[in-house]
Formats: sequence, C-alpha cells, structure tokens
Amino acid sequence: MKQILIIGAGFAGLWSALSAIRQLDRNAGKDIEVTVLAPQAELHVRPRFYEPEVHTMAAPLQALFDAVNVRFVQGTAFHIDEAARRVGYRTRSGTQCTLPYDRLIMACGSVLNRPDMVGIDHVFDVDTIDSAARLETHLKALASQPDTAARNTVVVAGGGFTGIETATELPARLREILGDNAALRVVVVDRGAKIGAALGDGIRPAIEQACEALGVEWICGASVAAVDPAGVVLDNGQRIDASTVIWTVGFKANPLTGQISGERDRQGRLHVDDHLKVKGNDAVYAAGDVAYAACDELGNHAVMSCQHAIPLGRYAGNNAAAELLGVAPMRYSQPKYVTCLDLGAWGAVYTEGWERAVSPPEDKAEAKALKGQINTVWIYPPAADRAAALAAADPAIPVA
Repeated sequence: MKQILIIGAGFAGLWSALSAIRQLDRNAGKDIEVTVLAPQAELHVRPRFYEPEVHTMAAPLQALFDAVNVRFVQGTAFHIDEAARRVGYRTRSGTQCTLPYDRLIMACGSVLNRPDMVGIDHVFDVDTIDSAARLETHLKALASQPDTAARNTVVVAGGGFTGIETATELPARLREILGDNAALRVVVVDRGAKIGAALGDGIRPAIEQACEALGVEWICGASVAAVDPAGVVLDNGQRIDASTVIWTVGFKANPLTGQISGERDRQGRLHVDDHLKVKGNDAVYAAGDVAYAACDELGNHAVMSCQHAIPLGRYAGNNAAAELLGVAPMRYSQPKYVTCLDLGAWGAVYTEGWERAVSPPEDKAEAKALKGQINTVWIYPPAADRAAALAAADPAIPVA
C-alpha cells in the first residue's frame, strides 16, 4: 500500500490529511493510506494564545481522523531520509521508530526565533500552548508579589501582529489579576520607526488609537539587547524594570526543513512550485508555515498564518494524492488577503489587500465581533462527520 505521510497536525497538516482523503475518495484510491505524525492528535489554536484560558485552546482530532480513515501516529519527527523515503520519529517514551512514505507533506509549522541574547531564558512567549500557559501562570502569580513598578510593568518585545495583539490584550488581563488601582504599564519595544511599522500605514491609525485608549506605550527604533529577572536593557542603553518580558520577535520554519533538499528563504521556508511540491524534489510537498508559496501573480507570497495554512494544506493534500493516483493536480492560488487585528478592549480592525486598507466592517465593535467568529468558529476543525469534513477540504472553496 502506498503511503502519504504528513508531518504535523496543525492547520496545514489537518487540512492536508482531509484533502488527501477527499481526493482518494473521488478516485477510488483504496491502495493509498494517509498518515499524520504529530506529538498529539490535537489542533492547537495558536492564533488565540495571546488570550487568557489558553488551556482550552486545543481541539481534539482523533474522532475526526477516525471518521475519515486517517491513520494517526503519535510521535515527534527528528530525521528525514529522502533516499530511503523514511521519517524517523520518537515516541512519547523516547523509543525511536520510522515510517515510510511515497509522498511526504511537510506541515510541521514554525517556531519562535529566540536569539542567543543575554538573559533570553528569562522571557515568556505565546508561541506554544505550553509556553502561553507558563505566561498565564506567571501573570496570575503577580498578585502575590509586592506592589512595585516592576511587578506592574510588562515589556512586549516586537511590534508585529502577535506583539500588538498580546500587548493590547494585557491591560484587561492585568487589571483582572492586580485590580483597577494598580499602576499598570505595558510597553511595546519595536525596531520600526513608527507604531505598527511592520503592518503598514493603512492600519496604523487604528493601532495608535487603540494603544492610546488602552495606555499601551511604544518605544520605536529600538530593540531589547539584554534581559534579567528584574527587567530589560535596550540597545539604546535605556533600562526598563519589569517582572514580565514577552518575546514576539520573529518566526522561522521548523528546523526539519533543513533536512529536505531544496531552496529555502531567509525564514527557512521551502520554495514550492504551483502545486506545492518542493522545487527540485520528487516526493516532498510543503504547506503552511514551512512553504514559501506564491499566492498570486503579483509577487505576493503566503505568510505564516492560518489564513494561508488552511488553503495550502487543502492544495498540498489534494495534489500529493493526485500525483499518486495519476490525475491532474490543482494550481495553488489565493489572491485575496485580509487581516483582522484584535486590539483588546478597544475593539479590532479589519483590512483587505496587501496594503492593509481598512475595510467594512469599519466599526471597531463589528470588527471585534468578526475577530471573535474567526477565533472561535472559523479556524476550528470540522465535526467528525466524514461527508461534511471532506466537503470542507475542497481546495476550490473560495477563501474569504
């Protein structure tokens, strides 16, 4: 029996599996098995990790996998042998095993870039469900500490999408923990010359208004140079006393991509062709955060987000199965790009296009409601109903 092996059960991995099964169903591919290899049969809803109650943000997948006949193997991949077409993995107990593949789909996601910096071990992050839970435990424990400026100060290193959503959520979280009378301070440190520089001019006014209303400060044109248990030192020499430092600066593709032959971008993502096969590689596809994929004919490439990971997975799974079946693949295309940036208690802002022009719903409350729908409904996996799940895996479904 031929094997399609998918590394990862995130957005790209889940939808690769469903789409591959859909293609096999449509073409009576009974001699092809689809296997997902991941540490847990869970979808960790990473876009929500800046929110409280992070322990609730893991959606179980085993019932869904059973419904669609996807084989799940629990383990962590550590070695890829392209010549033998086998993947080495470790079980939870540490036993080393291997799995064969005829087509491999790399859907192993991205990791936070933690630089070799003095005191980096003192920072928190919202990269994984475990690290976000560690931050949540730490924030709750602040209430038992003496009321000092350092206790009441949080430094967020990085003013990109994750940094902004984290920073604007913090005032409400801290007030709930420390009380309304605490002299709270949330500071975003970003190397950009302006507030929200990484997101462009179109969305900046909303970010500025939200941060002003919430009391979130920005220090622009600077970066964190060193961290210690009591605070940070910036590259301009400024010191900020803070008991909490949250690192949101930069993501890179899972290091497993380094074991795949092919060209990579500066983030380690594998260059793929129109069908999401790794360029110059006979048997490997890439989807989600490990794929450097052109999503239109204007020079735009998919970004590390579930907005792109879900369709990339649908196309990669479809095309890996199509190749083994000998049927025509589908060309990946995702010309529409939108953002819905959560801005805490202030609301949210919705934009369309790569220039991030603010679009309806322009009302911050309406945009906040839309963000709630995205975060709690749209990005969650389908129910364990075979017909409905496979219908949802059609790559031809328009992307909002």
